Amino acid sequence: MIVVVTGPSAAGKTTWCRRHAPDATVPEHVPGPGEAPGPDPADQAAFWCEAGVRRWRQAERQERRSGLAVCDDDPLKLHYAWSLARIGELSWRHWRAELDAHRSAVAAGRLGFADLVLVSAPPEHELRRRRDADPTRRRRNFDLHVRLAEPLREWYRAVERAGAAQVVWELPAAGLPAELPPPRAGRCDLSIFDAVTATLPAP
Repeated sequence: MIVVVTGPSAAGKTTWCRRHAPDATVPEHVPGPGEAPGPDPADQAAFWCEAGVRRWRQAERQERRSGLAVCDDDPLKLHYAWSLARIGELSWRHWRAELDAHRSAVAAGRLGFADLVLVSAPPEHELRRRRDADPTRRRRNFDLHVRLAEPLREWYRAVERAGAAQVVWELPAAGLPAELPPPRAGRCDLSIFDAVTATLPAP
């Protein structure tokens, strides 16, 4: 089984993964020094898509080793470009480039949807309280990420409607839910990917 834990900055996803799946977690990708895409939207889309592909491969390897992989944020991280475009921080031309790159990766079986997605999207005042309670973490662009919470909900509501993954709208305090969905055979089903993007709100 592949599980995704997602949410905006300070939503608690990394803490939850460390607490409940320390040996099964696929960490979020953080670009290293000098690792950055060029300014062209197609180059940026390819860069972030390939980062997701590498994490998806990690998740598949982890699943083969132990039967469970828990991803700290989604390898198919198209929700981020969608959310930025929805709040006007990314051009719709750039969104289209991201969409095309990720669609090609899914069609090639290089990226897919997890079996289970745990979404934590607390209200803004709670995100700020958590941010202030943890001075050890540097949260760059925190105010921007707060604005992405509602578009992120839109994305995973579309995932849920399309049947791309089972979505749970919290991070269960006791760990993974007692009843887990069976692993999905069609993780890289292009028709499901298209169904997700087709049910997103109009730009």
